[in-house]
Amino acid sequence: MTPKRKQKLFVILGLVSLAAIAIGLTLYALRANINLFFSPVQIAAGDAPIERQIRAGGMVKEGTVVRDRDTLEVEFQVTDYVDDLSVYYSGILPDLFREGQGVVVVGELQADGRFRADQVMARHDENYMPPEVAQALEDAGYSPADYQAKASEVGKRLESQDGTEATQN
Repeated sequence: MTPKRKQKLFVILGLVSLAAIAIGLTLYALRANINLFFSPVQIAAGDAPIERQIRAGGMVKEGTVVRDRDTLEVEFQVTDYVDDLSVYYSGILPDLFREGQGVVVVGELQADGRFRADQVMARHDENYMPPEVAQALEDAGYSPADYQAKASEVGKRLESQDGTEATQN
């Protein structure tokens, strides 16, 4: 092998090595930033990874929101009407967060089966449903009309309760 061919071979091997390293680092960075979506039924089945950031969603189960009076900690359950997921969050909830409405939470599933949320996202109008939540509910056998009617019913009930409490105070 002539010295010129050796030099070309080393250059080509160097470029291939650099390209492989660049591709490997890119794939590693992308893997760390991907948040996969899971519904409560998928989490109950064990499909979700533990202690890795994921997104979960469904409807906030009525009667499950428990707020700590001294801190910003909140615990609630997210349901897809098949299984429930216990979520705890420390922070200010969105203004539109309430029972019976669609929600997507971003955080980690703990080993004890509870979900520690870093972020809570609520729907932005009465007819909006996060696409992942809508798909999970449809997979559970509920049509969009079913959960929109349920959300509207819960919203009216909560509004009437708020009005009753305001007149009593």
